[in-house]
Amino acid sequence: PRGRAKMGEHAHRRHDHRHRPGTKQTLIVALGVTLGYAVVEFIAGAAFHSLALMSDAGHMLSDALALGLAAFASWLGSRPGGSRHSYGFARAEVVAAFVNGLAMLLIVVVIAVEAIGRLLDPQPVTGLGVMIVAFVGLLANLFVAFLLGRAERNLNMRAALIHVVGDLVGSVAAITAGAVIYYTGWQPIDALLSLVIAVLILGSTVRLVFDALHVLMEGVPSGLRIEEIGSAIGSFAGVRAVHDLHVWNISSGQVALSAHVELDNLDNWAALLESARQMLQTRFGIAHVTLQPEPTGGINPGYRARVKIIAQHGDHGHGHGHDHEH
Repeated sequence: PRGRAKMGEHAHRRHDHRHRPGTKQTLIVALGVTLGYAVVEFIAGAAFHSLALMSDAGHMLSDALALGLAAFASWLGSRPGGSRHSYGFARAEVVAAFVNGLAMLLIVVVIAVEAIGRLLDPQPVTGLGVMIVAFVGLLANLFVAFLLGRAERNLNMRAALIHVVGDLVGSVAAITAGAVIYYTGWQPIDALLSLVIAVLILGSTVRLVFDALHVLMEGVPSGLRIEEIGSAIGSFAGVRAVHDLHVWNISSGQVALSAHVELDNLDNWAALLESARQMLQTRFGIAHVTLQPEPTGGINPGYRARVKIIAQHGDHGHGHGHDHEH
């Protein structure tokens, strides 16, 4: 009967991994705004000989690439799983975040090298023109940041938002550089503020790259301790030991767990399984759970029952179950 675990029965509750409506549309709108103004800033930066403005244009161009990659990853991540990709393509967003982070590191290096070159060989900068163009760029970046801030929270969107925040800082720096040059004539400020932009972006970008790499390497999700999780499962009555415990991210927002659970016997396995699943969901936020019972007493030692349940619950709040008899 449904609800009772027995040998050969596999219960699977499906979880809806679809993205919030409008996420891809938000990325596409942000891509259009960012790409359009990147071209404007680059042309203006070349005309006014402003490295700060051209750095900001470079940021915005990288943002456009980042947003395009994020939009593609968001679309790919929403596709259902199949025989070749049983988890679906949710991890495409983590790969996109990793690539975007590496791209941002490269941009930081390029800006730093160019800024040092400008300090050694200064060029005249038109301060008023830089201020006007950078101010309009600031408004464009604020609009894009507002759009992304309302979208889904994951590593992919975080990577895109870091790019845009870098642009916001770049726009403010360019406005400042233009004002200093316009009112005082001190030209080195343009290159110096470009270096400040690079340093400010570097810290958040490095953290993003390491976070994405941690997910790709199947690391234990941030905020979870595998010892604490194992102790929590082992605290249930009838559980002798927990081993082969693994906790990882399917994607940045989906945590999965698998473990072998040694039991006195299988008499109360169905109830214990449901209690363990609920505990893991409510206490640790783990929605995708696979547990394999291994009876060690009260049963023929040569007999090994293998029961698995994959429970998938989350914020989407609905799903349905089905059982397969073998």
